Amino acid sequence: MASRCRAAPLLARVARRGPSTSTATPAAASVSTLARTQPRLQVRCLSTSRPRALQHTAPTRQVKFSSETYPELKRDERFNKLTQEHVDYFRGILGSESAVIDGVTNDKAADDIEPFNADWMRKYRGHCQLVLKPGSTDDVSKILKYCNENSLAVVPQGGNTGLVGGSVPVFDEIVISMSRMNKIIDFDEVGGTLVAEAGTILEVADQFLASKGYIFPLDLGAKGSCQIGGNLATNAGGLRLLRYGSLHGTVLGIEAVLPDGTVLDDLCKLRKNNTGYDLKQLFIGAEGTLGIITKVSIQCPQRSKAQNVAFFGLESYELAQQAFREAKGQLSEILSAFELMDGGSQELVVKVTNNKRPLEGEYPFYCLIETSGSNAEHDGAKLETFLEDVMEKGIVADGTLAENETQIRALWGWREGITEALSHLGGTYKYDVSIPLADMYQLVEDTRARVDAAGLLGDTDEHPVRAVVGYGHMGDANLHLNISTRRFDKRVEECLEPFVYEWIQARQGSISAEHGLGLQKKKYISYSRNDTAVQLMRRVKSMFDPNGIMNPYKYI
Repeated sequence: MASRCRAAPLLARVARRGPSTSTATPAAASVSTLARTQPRLQVRCLSTSRPRALQHTAPTRQVKFSSETYPELKRDERFNKLTQEHVDYFRGILGSESAVIDGVTNDKAADDIEPFNADWMRKYRGHCQLVLKPGSTDDVSKILKYCNENSLAVVPQGGNTGLVGGSVPVFDEIVISMSRMNKIIDFDEVGGTLVAEAGTILEVADQFLASKGYIFPLDLGAKGSCQIGGNLATNAGGLRLLRYGSLHGTVLGIEAVLPDGTVLDDLCKLRKNNTGYDLKQLFIGAEGTLGIITKVSIQCPQRSKAQNVAFFGLESYELAQQAFREAKGQLSEILSAFELMDGGSQELVVKVTNNKRPLEGEYPFYCLIETSGSNAEHDGAKLETFLEDVMEKGIVADGTLAENETQIRALWGWREGITEALSHLGGTYKYDVSIPLADMYQLVEDTRARVDAAGLLGDTDEHPVRAVVGYGHMGDANLHLNISTRRFDKRVEECLEPFVYEWIQARQGSISAEHGLGLQKKKYISYSRNDTAVQLMRRVKSMFDPNGIMNPYKYI
């Protein structure tokens, strides 16, 4: 790491009295001393969290077909096989040779199609032979109308950064990639309303908004690859839901193409529009099962002029909860993120990066706090006062403050680097779930105990599981449970499922907090939704897509 971010070794003066089980080393300065000697840089960078590099866990390993992993799934005989006649029709619509990747009539296209067939974790893989890249809403409309009339199944695909196999085919569905539809259409510099095509990369949208003094209300580790249409389709939450809320609240309107080619123009730019049913909400989180989102209208807040980040260690999850409560009370309107990481997740980051830890000691839990406001001096003073208070109360054992943009990015790297570190160590079973805050981390401990008792967890190659770690967005009770493995092993999956979902159901949690259901969680939907809700969902699906061509074999 370029900087150790030891902006506040200071905190030891007000650190907890008495013995500690950690290996923390006392430091010399104080918060107020450091604040006087190191001026705070008033910089609000475009995006503080590092874009996730979507590197495959094992580039040379052949990914197993999802149809083999899930043998109970059978290809729907209603769908026709692709022919050259179909391919010729699509070429006539799209024109550009690069807009059609044809593996139906060209065996040499297999390598070009493979990135669309497999997910970035290399866990799910389909048999797609045709990728279409429409350049306009009219293109999408013509494609879907033809597919619906000819019983050809399709899978809409954005940046393909999901975790549950929702954006890749299972059998030979046509992949409709939205990557060419990436234009920013309009921006209201007074009202803050952005209108953009669905294939716009999240980070590109945020950089555009930064030049106007605004910020996209969603921030993800995969921002450099994910597309905003896919963000809507999965109802992505991200790092700052605590501050800006969910997409159900910030999205003002959408344009979408229905399975029969009908274009739904609901691209409203108004914050208030109480005229009839709010149809856009059906498409947010629908994972492309009702139609394809082609354009988005979204409310964007003004970009904060000042940002502050603190990183600190704690001795227990109970103390982390107390720290969160104190942060909400003391930082309130400027609190924009509160992230939780366990010691195991940080150990994996150290193992992969060899970076020096931002704190002298090692702790069972770590938290990262971000504040965003208009006055750097005022906000910095509030954060320093907060840290002094929680340390005097014995809640926090040690901590550090970032003093400039480089240090802010470095501290965020300890949170955002977890996913990439896991990808370098082999396979990962990922569960993105919501659990009442009081019980949230208990799932990690219970899962670790279960895997250990099954003889699957250990330091040698005979044990498929390396570690069971947890981290996530404490601000919205969203846990990322990760089981890091040396290899994908059916015994591990059988140990985890349905145990994880039963555990969540017993505490009235949600089996899907962000990434949706996809293929992974389809059969477990009843753990979070009752029969009445599921039947209503199926009726909605049947009404919009009676022929079932949209992203089949998933969701419900």
